[in-house]
Amino acid sequence: MNGWMGRIIRIDLSSGRQEPVAVSAETLRRWLGGRGLGVKLYSDMCPEPPDPFAAGNPLLFMTGPLTGTVMTSGRYQVVSRSPLTGTICDSSSGGSFGAALKAAGLDGLIVSGCAGRPVYLCVHDGTVEVRDASALWGLNTQQTQKAIHGQTPAKTSVACIGPAGENRVLFAAIMNDRDRAAGRGGMGAVMGSKNLKAIAAWGSQATAVADPEAYQTMIARLDRAVDKNPVTGKSLPVLGTSVLVNIINAHGMLPTRNFRSGVFNDAEGISGEKIAESLLQRQSACYKCPIGCGRTTKTRSKSGEGPEYETVWAFGAHLGISDLAAIAEANYACNELGLDTITMGSTIGCAMELHESGVLGEKMLWGDAGRLAGWVEDTARRRGFGVELGLGSKRLAAKYGRPELAMQVKGMEIPAYDPRGAQGMALSYATSNRGGCHMRGYLIMPEILGHPVFLDRFSTAGKPEIVALFQDIAAVVDSAVLCRFLQFAMGLSTFSEMLRAVTGLDFSDEELLSVGRRIYTMERLFNNRAGFTRADDALPPRFFQEELRTGSSRHRLVRLEEMLDRYYAVRGWDSQGAPLAATLAELGL
Repeated sequence: MNGWMGRIIRIDLSSGRQEPVAVSAETLRRWLGGRGLGVKLYSDMCPEPPDPFAAGNPLLFMTGPLTGTVMTSGRYQVVSRSPLTGTICDSSSGGSFGAALKAAGLDGLIVSGCAGRPVYLCVHDGTVEVRDASALWGLNTQQTQKAIHGQTPAKTSVACIGPAGENRVLFAAIMNDRDRAAGRGGMGAVMGSKNLKAIAAWGSQATAVADPEAYQTMIARLDRAVDKNPVTGKSLPVLGTSVLVNIINAHGMLPTRNFRSGVFNDAEGISGEKIAESLLQRQSACYKCPIGCGRTTKTRSKSGEGPEYETVWAFGAHLGISDLAAIAEANYACNELGLDTITMGSTIGCAMELHESGVLGEKMLWGDAGRLAGWVEDTARRRGFGVELGLGSKRLAAKYGRPELAMQVKGMEIPAYDPRGAQGMALSYATSNRGGCHMRGYLIMPEILGHPVFLDRFSTAGKPEIVALFQDIAAVVDSAVLCRFLQFAMGLSTFSEMLRAVTGLDFSDEELLSVGRRIYTMERLFNNRAGFTRADDALPPRFFQEELRTGSSRHRLVRLEEMLDRYYAVRGWDSQGAPLAATLAELGL
């Protein structure tokens, strides 16, 4: 097949049994791969939502038809039910692991069951081998990758968990290619519950391209488009994602001290410009990426990749910390131990406000940079107060009787854009199928960065339509599978062109939008079965009751109810957020 390898393997770690999973050409066209096909296969296997840590809860590692072909195509998606939120969840990571899994001959690997001892999987030439990982259990992610590289061919890419995943911390990440993370939703904890330490992939199988001449012409043109775009050609290569620190702070939307302010007075001290001046060693990039937004950095005592914008915020402004070296070292620790930096930092911020309010005895003080790395370590190893931090902010705040202090949606912590400063982003957070997430529909593009056009960030008019559109396009890109930064340099028609050149299938823009809508609706159906309703499409009370007092978003509140009914109507859902029968029929669900 052009684009796809035509092989998905399911392995039951309890029995060791392996079997191919047949997927029709029609199914591939309707779901593509990555997130979309993963959600489809997962939903078919789990008509009743399983306990995330049950042996029967499958964990899917998925590539897409564009994986390993065009620019930024080294990504992969991990799909399962999140132990942090209870929603269906996909978590995405860059690097080269996705391309390696595809080169090994697979469109996907489905892992179920639970091994009787720690194991890791070797994927090559369309086969899966189970190896003993007893000697790897307890190692951090970098030690694990180094050990496996010593036992496998040179071009092997490794995805693994660290102590956080082994200990089933609810927001444990899967790390690959040293510092790349499938971070959100706790997929590393699901992996740990199966006694699965790592997956190593290598191979030399090339993805067949339907029209090589058109493909080469397209690649050259897209390289020029990426280079000429001010975001992908200048801002991200020069300053990385932390270029956003000063921009978002200037808009009064940089969440500070657990979202009590949108302005951090020392934003310059944790900005992309400051990272370039004080920590940067070199630019880094994922597989076939011409952008190179990654930062390889070094403090006096440690080195690693990052911190990215979300991490700079989570360990910086969110906690009232401006010590950039301490932020970077907390980031390095999360990468080594296997933790999602957004949830980690947000939960620490929640604990700080709980302490300040007098309900938490543990001493957690704003601006305490000296204890930051220790809190990360304790959380991953489930020791001391780290056991409680490992609950995530929703469970932690509820335990101490102040649930309103958890800045989360559906149990997933909201990232670094205060929704009071952008109404479309607020709606996107509230309706995200995996919880508080900016990547389901990145309305920062039009509301703050003016791409493809500037939208009035304080207006609710037209936002339901735009949010649904952005969410559907995001689902397509996550299913192709490509980096979402490409959306700055190209529109939906370009993704259609990519798929036509590689697969030979004549995808129209309208068909791709239907694919995205189908994926989003299928995720919603699963969440409805798991008990989620309109009541869960909400934001913390702070955003409706407490105006921002300073900055260019001052005196603003979120006006979600002005948008939610219209959003449901655009989606073809009823007033409680359940897809209508006519919508299911239209999408073939």
